[in-house]
Amino acid sequence: MGKARKPIQIVILFLILLLGGYAIGSSVFGGDGKPREGGRAPSFELLGLDGLTHTLEEYKGKSVVLNFWGSWCGPCVKEMPALQAQWEKWKDQGVVVVGVNVGEDQMTVENFVKLVEIDFPIVMDTGRDAVRSYGVSPLPTTFFIDNKGKVDSIHIGQLDLNSLESQIGKLVSE
Repeated sequence: MGKARKPIQIVILFLILLLGGYAIGSSVFGGDGKPREGGRAPSFELLGLDGLTHTLEEYKGKSVVLNFWGSWCGPCVKEMPALQAQWEKWKDQGVVVVGVNVGEDQMTVENFVKLVEIDFPIVMDTGRDAVRSYGVSPLPTTFFIDNKGKVDSIHIGQLDLNSLESQIGKLVSE
């Protein structure tokens, strides 16, 4: 009787170790692939309004405020003046505000940018690749990325001037 149980016990022990290893690995490395605070920010390769392809790597050594938005999104529109004000305040101190437009065509984005008078870099995620790699839902969602490429914090929803300034101040002081 004892010898017949031994292989079953070994199989059960093996399954427990396998599942435990998977659970630990998923929690440490982010099993769903979405960035977490303290984790590395996913790279992207997106076309900018300037006609050039932009990547996260080009901002290496700078703090990045990565804002996902759409012109049809009311809270996105309301936070644009705060993003522009903070861009003007911090751009000479190693901070880049990058707006990632989600799913709209270039003409719509260009018209919107002119209408709300923003001049920080805008890239277009027409295929929603960056949305998927960042796990963005809903809009607006903003990622605060430190100068080493790690996600310092994630803000879901509309930002106001004060919360934006305190988040950027935290990035700069680190």
